[in-house]
Amino acid sequence: MLQQVNGHSCGSDAQSPASLREDLQEFLGGEAPLHQLDDLTKVNPVTLETVLRCLQARYMADLFYTNAGCTLVALNPFKPIPQLYTPELMRDYHAALQPQKLKPHIFTVGEQTYRNVKSLIEPVNQSIVVSGESGAGKTWTSRCLMKFYAVVATSPTSGENYKIAERIEQRILNSNPVMEAFGNACTLRNNNSSRFGKFIQLQLNRAQQMTGAAVQTYLLEKTRVACQASSERNFHIFYQICKGASEEERLQWHLPEGATFSWLPNPERTLEEDCFEVTREAMLHLGIDTPSQNNIFKVLAGLLHLGNIWFADSEDEAQPCQLMDDAKCSVRTSASLLQLPVDLLLETLRIRTIRAGKQQQQVFRKPCSRAECDTRRDCLAKLVYARLFDWLVSVINSSICADPNSWTAFIGCQVRGLIKGPVTLGSCSSSAPCLFP
Repeated sequence: MLQQVNGHSCGSDAQSPASLREDLQEFLGGEAPLHQLDDLTKVNPVTLETVLRCLQARYMADLFYTNAGCTLVALNPFKPIPQLYTPELMRDYHAALQPQKLKPHIFTVGEQTYRNVKSLIEPVNQSIVVSGESGAGKTWTSRCLMKFYAVVATSPTSGENYKIAERIEQRILNSNPVMEAFGNACTLRNNNSSRFGKFIQLQLNRAQQMTGAAVQTYLLEKTRVACQASSERNFHIFYQICKGASEEERLQWHLPEGATFSWLPNPERTLEEDCFEVTREAMLHLGIDTPSQNNIFKVLAGLLHLGNIWFADSEDEAQPCQLMDDAKCSVRTSASLLQLPVDLLLETLRIRTIRAGKQQQQVFRKPCSRAECDTRRDCLAKLVYARLFDWLVSVINSSICADPNSWTAFIGCQVRGLIKGPVTLGSCSSSAPCLFP
């Protein structure tokens, strides 16, 4: 089957390998520097080598955004570039008559999406897809998009509206540290890898001013709570409470200096994301007061102690597995922090309840093997953490979500991972998250 790519026929019958090599050499050895090609549709011929050479040349020239038709390709610079994301630059792209003629930037995609909402007589929801492999910069990209809309979509005409817009902007930005502390972790490829999917909905009124927001999450990597790969870490929040708690809080949460936890690998590593105070301050701004925070951190500490509960094989299968000697203290501590009776916690971990019969239901209690006890312990921890995460999302939404009658359209930001590739961004009209195939 023949296809036309930039005026060249390509296909098994249209172009021989020798001819393709000649085109490659001509393109790569041309007079025009590759870093000047700001759109990959200008690459001719379109091959994996020419596309990668073009991206490499732009990367070496500190040009990290490249158009690919209606899609934007973003490369992680792996260094701070504050001048690339200033409020002044956001306003320049917002005020430009044709922002697509400016240098490729994430703000171009954001502005085009915003104008799509404004230009339509009947508001049609817009969605931006942010996809890429771990470490490509999806979290940073979504954060920049929210900052962009917080600047350009909050232009109120009265002082009262300005205060509302300012509060929404601050709470949207404050939700990031909380979501990242509880949903991100250090992996082999990324120190701040999102271990959950999220769809961020920015709600606009008829004047295209931001009146609220909402966050939908899915596919939380609950397994990480109880099982971490070699050289990786658990969720950031566990390290934050262990490193940032005061002496008084350490006593309350039973986290003494130098304590060892099975579910807290590589605690000696210090990351930028280990800042406990940033998370606590963000939670306060979202309406989670100090007593509620204290209860949350008690639950987290209880899960850490739960991971130190280990069982020994029972000599009699009819009897529950016995605790290892050094696990007895962990059971009492975990039960106290989770506000559970010790006997109930042990029964949950060691005894399986089986119900049989429809009419006359019978209940059987079967002691679990050591492997089953370990599995039940891990499942309990994952369930508690998932419920806590969902509760945090509901608190965030109650803090930033507008009244359904006050907004008419939204701009969504869908963040999802890929196996390989740089970050790609694109926008479309939809009433639900838009996913590229």
